[in-house]
Amino acid sequence: MLPLRQSVSRDIRSLDGVWRFQLDAGEDAGLEERWFDAPLSAPRPMPVPASYNDVTTDVEVHDHVGLAWYERDVVVPGRLGDDRLLLRFGSVTHRARVWVDGTEVATHTGGYLPFEADITDLVEAGGTFRLTVAVDNRLTWQTLPPGYLTEDSRGRRVQRYYHDFFNYAGIHRSVSLYTRPAVAVSDVTVTTGYEGTTGRVSYAVAAEGASEVSVVVLDAEGREVGRARGARGEVAIPVVTLWRPGRGYLYTLEVHADADVYPQRFGVRTVEVRDSQLLINGEPFYFRGYGRHEDNLIRGKGHDDVLMVHDFELMEWQGANSFRTSHYPYAEEVMDHADERGLVVIDETAAVGLNVGIAAGILGGQSQPTFCPERADEATREAHAAQIRELIARDRNRPSVVLWSIANEPETHTEASRTYFEPLVRVAREADPTRPVGYANVMLSTPDKERIIDLFDVVMLNRYYGWYVDNGNLDDAEAHLRAEIDGWLALAPGKPILFTEYGPDTMPGIRDVFRRPWSEDFQVDMLSMHHRVFDDYDEIIGEQMWNFADFQTATGIVRVAGNKKGMFTRARDPKQNAFVVRERWLAMRERLGF
Repeated sequence: MLPLRQSVSRDIRSLDGVWRFQLDAGEDAGLEERWFDAPLSAPRPMPVPASYNDVTTDVEVHDHVGLAWYERDVVVPGRLGDDRLLLRFGSVTHRARVWVDGTEVATHTGGYLPFEADITDLVEAGGTFRLTVAVDNRLTWQTLPPGYLTEDSRGRRVQRYYHDFFNYAGIHRSVSLYTRPAVAVSDVTVTTGYEGTTGRVSYAVAAEGASEVSVVVLDAEGREVGRARGARGEVAIPVVTLWRPGRGYLYTLEVHADADVYPQRFGVRTVEVRDSQLLINGEPFYFRGYGRHEDNLIRGKGHDDVLMVHDFELMEWQGANSFRTSHYPYAEEVMDHADERGLVVIDETAAVGLNVGIAAGILGGQSQPTFCPERADEATREAHAAQIRELIARDRNRPSVVLWSIANEPETHTEASRTYFEPLVRVAREADPTRPVGYANVMLSTPDKERIIDLFDVVMLNRYYGWYVDNGNLDDAEAHLRAEIDGWLALAPGKPILFTEYGPDTMPGIRDVFRRPWSEDFQVDMLSMHHRVFDDYDEIIGEQMWNFADFQTATGIVRVAGNKKGMFTRARDPKQNAFVVRERWLAMRERLGF
C-alpha cells in the first residue's frame, strides 16, 4: 500500500484526537446488539493514536480481552467534485471492523499494517458521519502474533501468548480522511542502481483507467533531474547523490496519472550479500544498534512524533547506525524518519511467538510441536504469507530497508518447520527480489539442530550466553559463544553472521562491587565479552543488542515490571552501559564511517 502523501491532487485531514470509547459488554455483545447503528451508550474519552490499556486507571480496561469500540463524528469536505474520499488507518491491533453511519466499510486482520476504505458513495459533501471502529485484541493460532485463550476461576477470558511483550491494543497509528481523483495512482515500485556517477531508476506504476502516465524525478532541493513517459520505464540521473548510511539523501519520483499526482520518495543505493558480507553501495556494512519496541509510558504502542524523534536522537548520540523493527512492522512515520536520517533498518513481520518450545527450553518441561494441525497450520502460513506481502508492498521503496526478517525466534529444528518456512521464503523473494531475506534464530536452534538456514541469506542470531545459559559465568559463556559461532561458520560457509539480540536484564540503579547479574556492572561486563568475541570474526557483520529501552511485558516470575534488557530505561534514561557502548560505537564510526 502506498504511503499517504499530500500533493496538488490529494488532500489529507487528520482524524487523530480524543474519540469516544467503550468496552464490549460481553461475548461480542456489541455486534449482536449492533452498537454500530447508533452512538455508543456509555462512552469514555480515549486518545487516538494510543493503546487503550494504560490510559485509564481501570483494571478492566487494562486487562480487557475481546472487542473494544471507538467512535467519533467526522465532517466531510465541502467540495468533492469527482474526487474519491477514503478513510485510512495506520494500524489497528489486531483486527478491525469499520462502519460509516452503520454501514460496514472495512475489515482488516494484522495489527501493524495500514488499510483503507473508499466511502465516497456513503457520505455527502459538507455533511457529517459517525465513524465506528470495533477493535479486537484476541490472538489465535491463525493470527500473527499467535496466541490462545483460556479462562480464569471466575470464567473471564485470559489471553495467552508466546511473545515477550505486552499485548497492547487499540488504534495505534494515525487515522486520516483523504481525497484523490477517481483515476489515481494505486501502486509504485522503484528499484535503483548506478554506474559510475550516473544513477539508474527503474519504475513501474499502477493506475487503472489512466490515459496518460509520466514521471518526473526531483532531487532533494526540488530540481528536475530526469523524466520519462509510460507506466514502466527507466530514468537516468546524471551526477547522482547516493543514499548512504548516515546520509539519507532522497529523490522524489513525481508520478502523473491523468489528473493525479503522487510523490514517491526513494534513495539511490544497492544492497547485496557476498563473501560473508552485506554490502551497501558495494561497501561492507557493520550493523551497530538494537532491537527496539514501539513501547512507551502511558501510550503503549501508540505512535508519538515527539518520542520518535527523541529515540532517533538517542540512537545517533550513542553512535548507532541501525535497528530492527522487532517484532512487527513499525509506523510509517518511523520508516520515513529512518529514510531521512540514513539509519539502516531490518524490517520484520509480526511472526513472533511461533515456538511453543521456548517456555519448555527456558523453564524446563516437555516441549510440544509448533507446526501441527492443533497449532500453527496451513491457515497460519497463509496469514503469514499475506503479511509478508503487505509489509513488502508498504516498504519496498524505502532505501533504509536492507533486509527482510520474516520471523523472530520460530521453531526451526523440525522437518515441519522447513515445510512451513520454505514457501514463505519464496513469497518474500517473489515480492522483492532486490533484498536479502533472513529470520532471527532462537538459541534452542543451534547449528547441530537447525533445519532451515540454507533457505536464507544471513545468519541472524539471538543469543543469551551469560544470562539464560551460563548465568553469571562469563568465562563459560564466552567459550560456548565461540564454539557456536564456529559451528555456524561450518554449517553455513559464506553467509554473514549478524547478532540481533544479546544482553542481560539490568535493574537501573543496582551497582555491585562483585558485578553480579541484574546489576548495571554485569551488563557492562556481559556486553563487553560479546564485543570482544565479535571483533575476532570477520564473518560477523553486526551487533544489535537487546534492547534499545526497557519495555512492558506480560507479568511473570522472570519479568519485573517488564523486560529490563534496555540500554536505556523505559523513560529513556541511560544505564551505565549506554556510555560504555557509546565509546565503542563512536570509535567504530570514526574508523569505519557511519
